[in-house]
Amino acid sequence: MKSIFSIFVVLLSIVTYNFAFKEKNVLTNNQPVKVTLHKTDEQFELRVNNEPFYIKGAGLEFGEIPSLAEHNGNSFRTWRTDNGKQTAQEILDEAHKHGLLVTMGIEVARERHGFDYNDAAAVKEQYDRIEKEITPLKDHPALLMWAVGNELNHESTNPKVWDAVNELSKMIHRIDPNHLTTTTLAGINQKYVNYIKERCTDIDLLSFQVYGDLEQLPKMVKKYNWEGAYMVTEWGATGHWEVAKTSWGAPIEDNSTVKANNYLKRYRKGVETNTTQCVGSYVFLWGQKQERTPTWYGIFLEDGKETEAVDVMHYLWNESWPTNKTPQVVSFELNGKNAYGNVLLKPNENCIATVKIQDDEKDNLSYRWEVLAESTDLQEGGDHEGRPDSISISIDLEKDGTLHFKAPKAGAYRLFVYANDGFNHAATANIPFFVQ
Repeated sequence: MKSIFSIFVVLLSIVTYNFAFKEKNVLTNNQPVKVTLHKTDEQFELRVNNEPFYIKGAGLEFGEIPSLAEHNGNSFRTWRTDNGKQTAQEILDEAHKHGLLVTMGIEVARERHGFDYNDAAAVKEQYDRIEKEITPLKDHPALLMWAVGNELNHESTNPKVWDAVNELSKMIHRIDPNHLTTTTLAGINQKYVNYIKERCTDIDLLSFQVYGDLEQLPKMVKKYNWEGAYMVTEWGATGHWEVAKTSWGAPIEDNSTVKANNYLKRYRKGVETNTTQCVGSYVFLWGQKQERTPTWYGIFLEDGKETEAVDVMHYLWNESWPTNKTPQVVSFELNGKNAYGNVLLKPNENCIATVKIQDDEKDNLSYRWEVLAESTDLQEGGDHEGRPDSISISIDLEKDGTLHFKAPKAGAYRLFVYANDGFNHAATANIPFFVQ
């Protein structure tokens, strides 16, 4: 019996090794991968070097490439070939080092920024610029596909933008026969699905970017008669345009535990359920950014700590939870009210904030508090925003998830709390408050 078991273990090891070697060979050799889209038995399937490839990905601008691989993601997307910190070549090289494939974004001018798609000369100049950008990258072994523009439907009125996207896709296919093209839509509606079907016939698959309504996406795809393959290239926290607001107009951000629960539910219902057309997704954002707050969309904090949403993605990509899980927010109150309580204060008023945190491993938690002015640099479509000013406050007591402080001068603010477990994980929440 022992010898039979030993033979079984050896055979299993050989099979596992061969599979891993084959997968590594597909993803890390020095030749460009051949990416194709197949439809079999009414199901679309993405293939890399003729092997099935379901995208377990994240939107990633810079910084967290190694951690994506560590959590078993297999791909990431960018928004442009030069993010201001790293060139596309450097990004692809690092992706290749970690066995990841990249949907490379291409910056295409937006009408809402003043670009005129009736200006033939400007359109041609953009075309030439993009051809020069992609040509040196087209044979990189980490390249998966090209994303031609980002949310070009947002505040768009001129349908000629889709003619330009189609011409760019044709050019890409002419010079790069190995990779697919897509373009991304903010949300989904009949008007823009029709534009894509009528004017963007050259793209290989469509990409949708949906947040609070992600669970409805499979139904919307059917309702609006998109019959081709698609990806979800942005999804995650409930959008700041989708949430309740305070009486003074501040959008109310979910805490990190509510977000994590939503990530799990939305992925299960909004991505996994469409097994016939959806070829994978990119969660937003595998990193950190300022958009309304410094914590709203990034699933990492400014100091690089992982929030609970990273645990969820690890679970979805591995079918098991991380060994050490992130702390969870149970409750957070300021003067007895939560974020929905319209907390109104007076200058120099004595305030008490309390947060309750649960940690599955009973790790020793440390707490950090911060007051920020409510953001006034409000942009649209993910455009760059400046971080609000950090406000100095008078603290009377800070201990074990409790903070006694005096309210600052008149204005709109948010009180943030971060609970760190000592293992690079942190729970976070914030409460808007207004000092009259």
